[in-house]
Amino acid sequence: MSLRLYLLFMLLITALCWLTFGYVVWTVNPETTNYLGFTLFYLSLFLALSGTAALIGFLVRFVFLRHELAVNKVKIAFRQSFLFAGFIVVALFLLSRGLLTWLNSIILIVGLSALEFFLLLYLKPADNPGQENQQ
Repeated sequence: MSLRLYLLFMLLITALCWLTFGYVVWTVNPETTNYLGFTLFYLSLFLALSGTAALIGFLVRFVFLRHELAVNKVKIAFRQSFLFAGFIVVALFLLSRGLLTWLNSIILIVGLSALEFFLLLYLKPADNPGQENQQ
């Protein structure tokens, strides 16, 4: 898949996710809905945020980090967009339940940072091109 096709596909899917999120916000009444309405709300928000963050993250990396391969920029932006969207959705869920405190926020940030550092170490590219990372 070419980079242009990927960006077009991501842009269309992200726009569809934002339209879905808007539809859910417009039609679901939070006072009368069951768990399905809240699941659709958080899932559509997660997908829309992750797509938007992946596109913005890629564009920022494309402009400022020109020496890296585009496929590496896409992978990093996509991984970090999932972590960012997960942070926002979990924070909003905790806020809706009245459980969002400074301590919970710090624990969430530390946990996601530890996950990112683990993924950086685990997904480290092989020293020899064309060979898998043997650890």
